[in-house]
Amino acid sequence: MRGIVVRREMSLRSGVLTVRAGDRLVKFRFVARTYVERENRSIEGAQLQAGEEVEIVSDAAPGTTLRNAQSIHVLSPRIVERRRNTAETPARGDLTFSGLVLRVGNSRMVLHQREDGDIEIALRPDTRFVANGEIVGAENLKPNMRVEVRAARDVAGKVEAYQVLWGSMLSPK
Repeated sequence: MRGIVVRREMSLRSGVLTVRAGDRLVKFRFVARTYVERENRSIEGAQLQAGEEVEIVSDAAPGTTLRNAQSIHVLSPRIVERRRNTAETPARGDLTFSGLVLRVGNSRMVLHQREDGDIEIALRPDTRFVANGEIVGAENLKPNMRVEVRAARDVAGKVEAYQVLWGSMLSPK
């Protein structure tokens, strides 16, 4: 079975490895005699890391839902990043703009900056809009609003927004 290591629970020389295979989680028991290798070298099971892609040869363990891992082979020595849910975590850009919204459409907005003039910013399908700390719909973005935009340049060099924020600051008590 192939999958991505989600979690490793260890005692001294044995443990339980949780692996995501497709849309299901499978738990494997490994012991000191379980053969574990990375880059054609034998390693200890304790050296497995969450995010590594592995291939496991196992058999059913009677009386439990755990499977006994006979051998574990790390397929990729690099850590495989888990996909983020864009509804929970916005993509991050390396650019920040602030100013007054001049125009806004379905797929772009024009932002007037005090010192740098006007800039056209593409709105992505996954652009997050935040008003006073709450996630809102794109329809809440209106002309003449003062906003902050977190963005990046796409492959063509155009600026695209990942997050548009506006609202007021709370006063300290």
